[in-house]
Amino acid sequence: MRLEAITWERLGDLLAERLLDLEPGDGSPWPRVALDGASAARPGELAARVAEALRPLGRPSLVVDAESFLRPASLRLEHGHRDVDSYYDGWLDTGALWREVFGPLEPGGDGRVLPDLRDPVTDRATRSAYVGLPPGGVLLLHGPLLLRHWFPFDLSVHLLLSPGALRRRTPEAEHWTLPAFARYEAETDPAGTADVLVRADDPRHPAWRAD
Repeated sequence: MRLEAITWERLGDLLAERLLDLEPGDGSPWPRVALDGASAARPGELAARVAEALRPLGRPSLVVDAESFLRPASLRLEHGHRDVDSYYDGWLDTGALWREVFGPLEPGGDGRVLPDLRDPVTDRATRSAYVGLPPGGVLLLHGPLLLRHWFPFDLSVHLLLSPGALRRRTPEAEHWTLPAFARYEAETDPAGTADVLVRADDPRHPAWRAD
């Protein structure tokens, strides 16, 4: 796997430039982008950088954290607080994401997106107002395990951590989730299927590859 060293700032700029010419495959006027990676890889920070780089280019965007669309704790923790299968298969409220985020951005949609649904810490509904994304605006959805779902992404970016780096950079209280990421690598191969791959083992010195 040949990767090129890059800075986070330059990476944000290059991704923003690529998005200017991105045409959704289904005819939607809203490009939808995944920034996929474990929390330890900080995909939200890259999403924010891309959004910032898009602004002076005249392209609006909306950053959405997938972890603000978790199912209620009563459902996702039904089998315990550290059930790996539940974390892998049942924590993310995919139905809500389809309904509140992807549905409005389909061809013929109205572009009114709910930016978040539930506070992942308090487990309370956020009651946020809908945000209107104008035609041409870019959805930047970030979070873990995104590419195993059938979400209609027009560009996918995967932030890769080696198993050792993932363990080092994941808080010890969350080490129970590590088998889910190993399963994700084995079943989905995000590093091989993503359009853009970013190795983030050393947060000071990322490297990347783009198809």
